[in-house]
Amino acid sequence: MPALMEVPPAIAHLFSLFPLHTFPAIKPQSGAPPRVPTLWIQPPSSTLRLSTDVECLKWQAYLALRGVTKIALRYDVAPEGAKGARLPNLHLADGELHPAQLIPTWVDEVLGESERPLEGYKDQAALDESRAWVSLLEGDVHAALIMAQPSPSYLWSLLSFPITPSRPLESILSPPPPPLSGLSTVFPIFGTRLSPKHVESKYCDAISTIADRLGTDKWFLGSSDPTPLDALVFAYLHSILHNANHIVRTEVTRRVNLVAWELRVRGIVSGAFTRPEEAVL
Repeated sequence: MPALMEVPPAIAHLFSLFPLHTFPAIKPQSGAPPRVPTLWIQPPSSTLRLSTDVECLKWQAYLALRGVTKIALRYDVAPEGAKGARLPNLHLADGELHPAQLIPTWVDEVLGESERPLEGYKDQAALDESRAWVSLLEGDVHAALIMAQPSPSYLWSLLSFPITPSRPLESILSPPPPPLSGLSTVFPIFGTRLSPKHVESKYCDAISTIADRLGTDKWFLGSSDPTPLDALVFAYLHSILHNANHIVRTEVTRRVNLVAWELRVRGIVSGAFTRPEEAVL
């Protein structure tokens, strides 16, 4: 039976100039899960294998201070490739991929500690106090750390895509900064009026308070063992001492107890992780 419609010879000749070729499917580079638990983090800046991102470093410290060792690291995964588009993620040997909020549950299962009502703190009062310190670190200290980050060059800003921070600076400060347009203007409210001096002043007070609270104790709040607060404090102190500018860094280096404490904890944390090439992905 002849075809109802034939392709005109001119069009058939045109199609012949662009033949359709098919190629075999590209297999994924890492089909098998890792042999050991592997933590996906933002890349470190040195051989210490400690992430330059405060959030990733906090979870590195949490794992190490809980006593979990021989964790491999992976640096080549962008945040967009992680669960929830946020690092860190924990990739297990059974193929499961855990976001950061599930890491404590996994650690409890590994260590056989199903019940930790006080999270390692000596009493309920210390647990309640720890929440205030977490708020101080994630507020005043984090705001100063963000403002201390160097601005990208104009050329780099043209060649790269803009990165939206997970927590804008305006949402970290307490109380929030006033708008640029003022409160009594007839125009719509826009922008924020940030005061670097105000942020720096609150940061200095926070570091002084943290140093006084630590004193000569081994762990914060007088705990006999490390707690989640110690992991968070270490993440900020290490980031300030090694990744921030000299203005922010000097405020910590003036406190001998904070410098010595960070150095001691750094040895514990950096020794808990293996080199990335040792993980079989």
